Amino acid sequence: MYKKILVALENSRADEALVPHISELARLLGSALLLVHVADGFAARNYAQLKLAESDEMKADRGYLDGLAERMRAAGLTVTTELALGNPPTEILKSAAAHRCDLIAMTSHGHKILGDIFLGSTIERVRHNTAIPILVVRSGTGPTVLPLPAK
Repeated sequence: MYKKILVALENSRADEALVPHISELARLLGSALLLVHVADGFAARNYAQLKLAESDEMKADRGYLDGLAERMRAAGLTVTTELALGNPPTEILKSAAAHRCDLIAMTSHGHKILGDIFLGSTIERVRHNTAIPILVVRSGTGPTVLPLPAK
């Protein structure tokens, strides 16, 4: 069903909720994973235009992606990584299209409407600009095993 899944990572504790869910889904379906983190600091947003050197933030983000990918590969998953630079929703959509992903997995922080107005919502911007299905896992939740319905 899902051959290639883009996993949008934040390099934060929120990823701890998403990674177990998506790892199990990929294992069950035999899906390949594309781990994407979008560095969005000043250096990342202006990297090409100003011909800047890679920032410490970008180096740390690349190390985070590489380390997580290695652990997932050791668990038998097929994983590639991409460190994108710029605006998170824009770069997630570009990566999903470029790599022909058929599912986008993201975490939600559970902001209320005021939080989304002031903090923005990457999920909202992504979902309004793609036809690719999106799996959203609420931050702070671990994998859940649901009971099977009674026969």
